[in-house]
Amino acid sequence: MVGEFKSNDLQASVDELRRQYNELAELAGSLAHEIKNPLSVIHMNADLLCEELVEIQWPGQSRAIAKVDMIRQQCNRLENLLRDFLRFARMRDLDMTPGSLNDNIEAVLRLYQAQADRSCIRLQKYLDPNLPHIMLHSDSLQAALLNLVKNALEAMPDGGELLVRTYSVPGGVATEMIDTGCGMDEVTAMRMFEPFYSTKHGGSGLGLPTARKIIEAHGGRIAVQSEVGRGTKFVLEFPTPIRLTAATDPANAQPILR
Repeated sequence: MVGEFKSNDLQASVDELRRQYNELAELAGSLAHEIKNPLSVIHMNADLLCEELVEIQWPGQSRAIAKVDMIRQQCNRLENLLRDFLRFARMRDLDMTPGSLNDNIEAVLRLYQAQADRSCIRLQKYLDPNLPHIMLHSDSLQAALLNLVKNALEAMPDGGELLVRTYSVPGGVATEMIDTGCGMDEVTAMRMFEPFYSTKHGGSGLGLPTARKIIEAHGGRIAVQSEVGRGTKFVLEFPTPIRLTAATDPANAQPILR
């Protein structure tokens, strides 16, 4: 009885903390949305003011334009921060359907192929053609993958290679993203998933935390290995429900799902 009582109390505490967290996340999201609207108005008027300042020559013009440009830059930075924060705060329950991890990876790599070519970065992919489907929300999953690929390319300003491969693991599927970039030190690798922690100038520090939140919302997990000067490897694992495994098994003559 005592053990059961303590267990019930613990569950009640967890439920209360979850409720408080959801309320706080909803409040923070609403506040960020309310800030976004007047900020957009400020940004727009700063743009219009800058256009008027350059129309005629007058003493002090260059200094005034520089000040307005600073306002525009900071508005842009705040807008990006709010966008990332809203995405982070709203990532809770996703409406997921059966889908291909390979297809989503292919779509993301296509988006970055031109940038990779310009930066002399070779995109190598080894995607298992027999990879089972998983339950996924395509837009959110691609947003997480986009962030990881973007970070990998930015870590290789002088060129390099990004290798992406998929394979089956017990109970699920996995993908590895391995770059030959600058790598991270131990402190950065340990703190990279902390909200608002960033080593990039002007970075929001919400890209990787949001990516992890998306992956965990899919029932998955993400791990990282990195070494300064040698590169970084991300490993993402996602579970495969039994009925989807049966559906995508070539030995199954009558698949449950397609």
